[in-house]
Amino acid sequence: MKALITGITGFAGSHLAEHLLEQGFEVFGTARTRSRMDNVEGFKDRIILFDCDITDPSAVRAVFKKITLNYVFHLAALSFVPSSWNMPSATFITNVVGQLNLLEAIREAKVNPHILIAGSSEEYGKVRTADLPITEAAPLKPLSPYGVSKVAQDPMGFQYHQSYGMNIIRTRAFNHTGPRRGEVFVTSDFARQIALIEAKLKPPVIEVGNLKSERDFTDVRDTVRAYRLILEKGKAGEVYNVASGKSWKIEEVLNVLLAKSSVKISVKPDPTRLRPSDVLALAGDAGKLAAQTGWKPTIEFGTTLSDLLEYWRERVERERKAGTLKV
Repeated sequence: MKALITGITGFAGSHLAEHLLEQGFEVFGTARTRSRMDNVEGFKDRIILFDCDITDPSAVRAVFKKITLNYVFHLAALSFVPSSWNMPSATFITNVVGQLNLLEAIREAKVNPHILIAGSSEEYGKVRTADLPITEAAPLKPLSPYGVSKVAQDPMGFQYHQSYGMNIIRTRAFNHTGPRRGEVFVTSDFARQIALIEAKLKPPVIEVGNLKSERDFTDVRDTVRAYRLILEKGKAGEVYNVASGKSWKIEEVLNVLLAKSSVKISVKPDPTRLRPSDVLALAGDAGKLAAQTGWKPTIEFGTTLSDLLEYWRERVERERKAGTLKV
């Protein structure tokens, strides 16, 4: 089986590539020329990479002229919510126009692989606590430019399925984390600060934004397993939540990580880390996914956070020795 992952060098993309290789897939991926290769370094010789920016339609078409695929996992995106406030135009071009380029390239190639569009729980946005956990039938009320861009991707996928008979399945993944998570995301931001403090490279104070919001966290290794099962057993045209069903206050996440630290650390609020508007609480109902694929999370969140912290300890030490660490 041949599978293409757009954004393969990213956080989820690299974990998905590893998972598919373990399952015996032949794995291809797209990456931009300036993409960092750290996440795929350990298995780069086992995948085939295409230099492709999804905002360039000719580059995307060129990929589908070279290979015929069974599966396409569309993960490439600008996915950091706070940055979308500063770069709304770039967010829309990458996420919405990029997906349009991908679907048009597949359609023009006259092939019909199984396609997964990686959406986000940020599409739900403004949700009442009484409505948690959220099912796929919940209204979409995004509260960030990123969330709006993912909402645009969602019905586009449905429209291409209806209009052209393409085998497209959409997902709405709730927060997922684990080793390799980018340092700008909240769990990694905390873990990296702790690693720097333990290494005596930063004062024993961790800077934080809004600690009261609640998020549904799944280990990325469980999330990418869900992606594979969705394309193997899910129904084209449908949408599936990928979630644990449990929400954690960001403050609780911080406290779990602090308890795993080898030093005493104090907490300092940083107003610059606050967003213009924020989703207060998110928890997803993945019952539809479980019923159709048998998927359920298998990795405890405490284990996820331990693995994440250990990843940052090792990375901080490696970058310190190489002289590339930025504190």
